[in-house]
Amino acid sequence: TTHLMDGFTIYFGHVLSNSFHLVLQRAIGVGSAFEGWSPREQDVVYRMLVPMTPPRGHSFHLEQDAAGQRDVRNFRVRVQLECTCTGEQQAENMLCFLHHPEEELRRNQDPSLLHTLCTGSYLDVQKTARWFYQLVRAVWPALPQSHNWHLVLLPSKRSCQFKVSNGTESFRIELLFGVRQGDSDIFVSGQPREACTPSTIWPESYAVAEVKFFRYIARQAPPDSLHLKCLQFFIRLQLGFGFSTYTVKTIVMHLLNTVPVSWQCRRYFLQHLVDIHENLPCCLEEKHLNHFIVGNQRLPQEISLPLGIASVEPPNLFHHLARHPAAHSQAMSLYVDL
Repeated sequence: TTHLMDGFTIYFGHVLSNSFHLVLQRAIGVGSAFEGWSPREQDVVYRMLVPMTPPRGHSFHLEQDAAGQRDVRNFRVRVQLECTCTGEQQAENMLCFLHHPEEELRRNQDPSLLHTLCTGSYLDVQKTARWFYQLVRAVWPALPQSHNWHLVLLPSKRSCQFKVSNGTESFRIELLFGVRQGDSDIFVSGQPREACTPSTIWPESYAVAEVKFFRYIARQAPPDSLHLKCLQFFIRLQLGFGFSTYTVKTIVMHLLNTVPVSWQCRRYFLQHLVDIHENLPCCLEEKHLNHFIVGNQRLPQEISLPLGIASVEPPNLFHHLARHPAAHSQAMSLYVDL
């Protein structure tokens, strides 16, 4: 999957080199498949986040959505035109979107990003997804893999999903796209956390930071560590009981960040399962489970966070249990069954 996406990225660069569309960077593998575990081994989705930067004559400005819920950090990506009357762009005979007449721009230059993938002044997730599909379809025949593999595009409004198969193997891939917050490992991404997310809303994504955390733990852990098998075992055990895989993963990440590395060897496998088993009801009873990235001041230093994100109050992943007594009673009942 990584090799295929590297090929896509090279050809994306060729196709988009002189355009005013988004500039696409090398894709980053995220999610369970790249963290080293999977809830369903027979149905793995390989998710890759494609960082996007603005084209020439444009800039991105992230604006946090004040109307969003307190426990969710949503953003809008405002696209702003920049003056190109001086400097490198002028040497490339690029017309300035701000200072050249509209008629001359329309006649001699491709439209700006504001007129292609934006709604108003904001980057539109759904328009970006449709553009991605067109790009993948156009580039696929040029890739070496197209000679032996078959591409099937799958429907999605806020990402680009497709399947490649060669008769014996099949891989399902989902391309998410995001804008990096500064130089950090935190992005705003098209992947929604709730239904009916407006097309100009980009939820904050911690997927890259979480992958880096699991890689950090893998380097620190003993050679016989089974922490990933422990996570996979418990998640598969509770499938169908109503607890999200992200809930269990968050509990495990908190444990991995506090338990001494030496305790992650094979002989403590059962103890790790007991720890997860005991942490889940405690969080349910308290109706509280802190987000692992936001507000966490104990993350490894190699995980780069935007300024201030470590000091904000961490969102409560169980906020719905605190607000809805019926949901809390049901969750406790499901835990008893589990």
